[in-house]
Amino acid sequence: MNITVVGSGYVGLVTATCFAEMGNRVIGVDIDEQKVKKLSSGEVTIYEPGLETLFERNIKAGRISFTTDLEPAIDAADVVFLALPTPPGADGAADLKFVLGVAKQLGHILKSYKVIVNKSTVPVGTADLVRQAIAENATVPFDVVSNPEFLREGVAVEDFMKPDRVVVGTQSPKAANVMSRLYEPFVRQGNPIYLMDERSAEMTKYAANAYLATRITFMNEIANLCEKVGADVDMVRKGMGSDHRIGRYFLYPGVGFGGSCFPKDVSALGMIANKYAYDFRLLKSVISVNEHQRIILVDKIKDYFSYDLKGKHFAMWGLAFKANTDDIREASALYIIKELLDAGATVSAFDPQAMDNTRQIYGDQIQYAGDPYVALNNADALIIVTEWQEFRVPNFDSIGERLKNKVIFDGRNLYNLNDLRQTGFYYQSIGRPTVKPE
Repeated sequence: MNITVVGSGYVGLVTATCFAEMGNRVIGVDIDEQKVKKLSSGEVTIYEPGLETLFERNIKAGRISFTTDLEPAIDAADVVFLALPTPPGADGAADLKFVLGVAKQLGHILKSYKVIVNKSTVPVGTADLVRQAIAENATVPFDVVSNPEFLREGVAVEDFMKPDRVVVGTQSPKAANVMSRLYEPFVRQGNPIYLMDERSAEMTKYAANAYLATRITFMNEIANLCEKVGADVDMVRKGMGSDHRIGRYFLYPGVGFGGSCFPKDVSALGMIANKYAYDFRLLKSVISVNEHQRIILVDKIKDYFSYDLKGKHFAMWGLAFKANTDDIREASALYIIKELLDAGATVSAFDPQAMDNTRQIYGDQIQYAGDPYVALNNADALIIVTEWQEFRVPNFDSIGERLKNKVIFDGRNLYNLNDLRQTGFYYQSIGRPTVKPE
């Protein structure tokens, strides 16, 4: 098929590349001329494992191209995906100005039938708003479909190429047929394509992310309680996860959830509830708990240093909100850094991918190390915030030699407690007993 993807951010670029990989002809549209220039020359503008290889292959094959000119890209398409940003407004509700802005343009542009697909995460009822915006000026038939993405940063290519399920919201048999044919190559192993109404599809995305955020939050609360009662959350997690009704996934405690989806989607779902005068108390608790959880390491650090961090210097491993991405949106590291700086401390940080993005926010307020061990030099303690693979089996002798104090605060529970007991470190993690030097 001929596909146009409007928006070349994270979702748009992965979507465009993966559709091209299946043999479709894809045009990506973006208003950012510099981004379009880079993409057209074969340069991937985000970090996502596996994406660069697919992207370069399809650029060379001529199956994917990029432009800033919307009208010819729409004319060439059978299906138009809207992969536009929906940032949270001041009240937490998703801002639809980009989506509806393009929809209004489409009304003037359409010359023949198209399937217009909302790929962005949008509030319930957005398909109706997009339909209305296009219909104000459209003179040809069209259908609007809700097709939410379920991509996990770090494994987004695999998620798109081998989806657990595809959700398509449309009440048009013609659009349903187009979408089914488009996704059929991705579900040859038998995973389902769920056809439903638009509002149910829109709600499915929010419900899925809010539930996963709630699981994470629940385990963080259990971890915090484990510390109070002397239990080990690792043992609790394993005991819970072996119950097939619960499962093992999203039961790992840590420093809260971040990124582009969970915080935004939980807040947006809460605003949808408010709009319909429903008091979604559980979501309010999730948001409240997560706000504290993302700086819970600071509480532990302050307690260890007798609530005086002025003049202390900390090494931080990890800035991205999770491993295998350069995304720092709502990353716990940003909140921890702020708390430390406000308390008079200094920070030297290392992250394999996210330092440039962090520099755009903190500039030279913190130091950036080109190597994780260099970041440790003369630091009073090491703080681990992101679970990058290269942090999992470090040289503890080298860590101890570089730090002023053999102290580690681990927000991702990367290390085995018994192993740490042999190293002479003071080691605090989340929901587990503190290891203290003998």
